[in-house]
Amino acid sequence: MRIHWAETVGEDWSEIRAELDRAFRMSRAAAMEEESFVYVVHHDDLLGRRGAGNAMVASGLLSAARTAALEGVKKGWTTNVIAYDDDADPKDIEKWAERLLESRGVTGELIRIGSTHIGKALP
Repeated sequence: MRIHWAETVGEDWSEIRAELDRAFRMSRAAAMEEESFVYVVHHDDLLGRRGAGNAMVASGLLSAARTAALEGVKKGWTTNVIAYDDDADPKDIEKWAERLLESRGVTGELIRIGSTHIGKALP
């Protein structure tokens, strides 16, 4: 099972680059083996609430998933992103990641787990 849990990074470019490189290596290996994969990021990182470095990683992974999905759909594998908040149960995140890895009908999507996004207009 290919699930990449994004690590928290600081503002130093070398940390950001190292995390993106770690994700890229996993993604490349999965694609070469024609396996589906999922990126897991913190919800607030997609909104830039936990620093620029974390926002760069999360946004980069979302973009990477959507780009990779275009290639994967031709070959039968998928890639998606799960964004979780602080209230999310890690077991729920794992279950959803497994569902996404088993499904061929969902690819290039962002799935939110937790309650902080419900009914809110986000900045």
